[in-house]
Order: sequence, then C-alpha cells, then structure tokens
Amino acid sequence: MREEITWKPLKAGGLMDKIGPVMSARDEEGGFVYALETTAEHSNALGLVHGGVITSLLDQAIALVAWNAADRAPCVTVQLDTRFVSAAKPGARLDARATVRETSGSMMFLDAEVLDGARVIALATAVMKISRKVA
Repeated sequence: MREEITWKPLKAGGLMDKIGPVMSARDEEGGFVYALETTAEHSNALGLVHGGVITSLLDQAIALVAWNAADRAPCVTVQLDTRFVSAAKPGARLDARATVRETSGSMMFLDAEVLDGARVIALATAVMKISRKVA
C-alpha cells in the first residue's frame, strides 16, 4: 500500500512566492518532490501553463536538490537546458523532481523532470556552481 505524501509550503521567497506557493514533500525513495498547483494566472496566450512557470519550477527544484547535496552551501545556476515534452493545462498540479548526476569540484550536474500525474511535461539538465566560503 502506497503512503500518502504530506505536502508542506516552501518559503522560497522572491519570484517563487509570486508564482506559488510551491509545496515540498518527501517522496517514496526519501528524496524531495516539489509541487505547484497551477491556475489560470499561470497560463500563456494559448491557455496552457506558461513555459516560464514550468522552467521556474524546474530551476527551483534543481537549486534545492543541489543545495542539499552541497551540505547547504549556496548554489547558483550556470546552465539550465529545458525540453518541453507535453503541455499542461491550468488547474494541473505539477510535480518537479531533480537528481544529482555528478559533482566535480565546485560544479554539480543534475537532471530533472516536471510531471502532471504520470505524464511528463518537461525534462531538464543543469549545471550548478557551488559557492563555498573561503576562510
């Protein structure tokens, strides 16, 4: 029997608070999943969820996973490549997950996806820079 995910509001600040609220939860594997309940305010001129909203959700999920993997050191996006696979309609809850593929020195490489239920909406790869304090 599958356990129900417990969602908590994420205090991301800035743009994500204007888009969101973004919710976070632990998934079945012990990682994190981030969700956004979309509305008509998230739509583009075609009546679909705007690609900028989807990309912002991807970037937020990637940044948080990188931050946790870097022992909570600040991480900034160096590159984010997004591929839109399908469209989402306002009213959909979009779930974003990210995983670290590799870390090399101060660079981290991640993969991510946004889903509407089981349907893939977007895929992404990212390069993040870990900013460590120098003593």
